[in-house]
Formats: sequence, structure tokens, C-alpha cells
Amino acid sequence: QVQLVESGGGLVQAGGSLLLSCAASESIFSFSAMGWYRQVPGRQRELVADITSGGSTNYADSVKGRFTISRDNAKNTVYLQMNSLKPEDTAVYYCNGQSRKFPFRRYWGQGTQVTVSS
Repeated sequence: QVQLVESGGGLVQAGGSLLLSCAASESIFSFSAMGWYRQVPGRQRELVADITSGGSTNYADSVKGRFTISRDNAKNTVYLQMNSLKPEDTAVYYCNGQSRKFPFRRYWGQGTQVTVSS
């Protein structure tokens, strides 16, 4: 059973930084892409950033220039560096992995809370 475990969330003041980590229980090369999503109560889960196995990245417009997604293949870990945080970044952040193997399942972590105070 594939597991994704997030860490690094917490409470930070506006303008501060946090580093989220997502550790996979198997090689991240088994995923065609990995990403970070976030969700606030009453709203749909939204993509924050993702990265392919080839290293191509994609960001939501709201985080471009502030957040950076990266991967450490040796550690089977994906990171989300979040700088210049705003109160509207407050959400539960989820790690996601799209499997390369049939049936190409999407795996989710348990989520980590990020709270940005004004």
C-alpha cells in the first residue's frame, strides 16, 4: 500500500515561510507526477503546484513567485517551500501522487494544516 506522509505545517505570521515535506513509501519515480493541493472548509480542493518525474513544474497563479515545488529522488520526498505567506494561504495542504502503474491511481496524504495569521 503506497503511503504519502506530509509534515511541516503550522502557524506562521503573514510574510513568513514554511517548508512542507511529503515522504513517499516507495520510489517517487513510480509516480508520473506529484503535487500539492489545498482545501479550506466549504471549498473544493485546489491545485497549488505539481512536478513531473522529468522535473517540469506547474503553479497556481495565486502562488507563483512565492512557492517552489521540488523533489529529492534519493529521499523519495517532494517539498513545497512557501514564502511571503498570506492569510489566504491558510488551508489544509495535501500531497498527491499519480501512479504510473495501471490502474493509474491517485494517492493522497493525510494533510497538514497551514495557518497564516495577519
